[in-house]
This record gives sequence, structure tokens and C-alpha cells, in this order.
Amino acid sequence: MAIDFTKALGVHPQALALRARRTEVLASNIANESTPGFQARDIDFAQALSQATGEAGGPALDTDGALQYRVPYHARLDGGTVELGVEQAAFSQNVSDFQTSLTFVNMKLRGLAKAIEGQ
Repeated sequence: MAIDFTKALGVHPQALALRARRTEVLASNIANESTPGFQARDIDFAQALSQATGEAGGPALDTDGALQYRVPYHARLDGGTVELGVEQAAFSQNVSDFQTSLTFVNMKLRGLAKAIEGQ
């Protein structure tokens, strides 16, 4: 009998991939903080995860539909919308969420390993 890892690991592999993609988007925002006219973007995680798990009928890890422009708290004269504090906070929260998902995957794999060993 084969193990179906998609059922065994649940939504966590997709969540990890989306968190990694969100890390790229947030890092791009931070890197372009001083670029005039740069528009900060972020991923609507709930929408992207829904698409990735097939609930919304979208292809896996197609984050384009969930990628949205961020509305700034304070307008800048150069037209840019990156606010460093906001981006750093989102990045930090995303790292924490990534670690949580990674911990869940690790726990699931340990449980599967114990089941296979007969413990």
C-alpha cells in the first residue's frame, strides 16, 4: 500500500510554497523602497491558498490572481507606495508563519516515519 503524501501532509506543502513566494514579493518591495514610483505588492494568502488547494479551481501556485497592490498609509511625493516599516513587519510575520508551517510538515513526517517503523 502506497502513502499518498498529498493527503498525509495536508495543506502545508502548498502553504510553504506560497510563503516562499510571498517572501520573494516582500523582499522585492523592501529592495525597491527608494525606487520612485515603485508600487508595493503583496499576496492575498487566503485566496492564493484556496487556489493552490484547488478550492477555487485555479492552477496550483498561480499567485498572479492573489497578488495585489498595497495601499499606503502615507502618500509619497514620488508616487511610490513602499513603506519600509510595513514591509519589514509583513516580512517578519511571513517568516514566522513559514516556520510554523515547516514545523507542521516536520511533525507529520515524523509521525509517518513512526507509523512505517511500527512504533
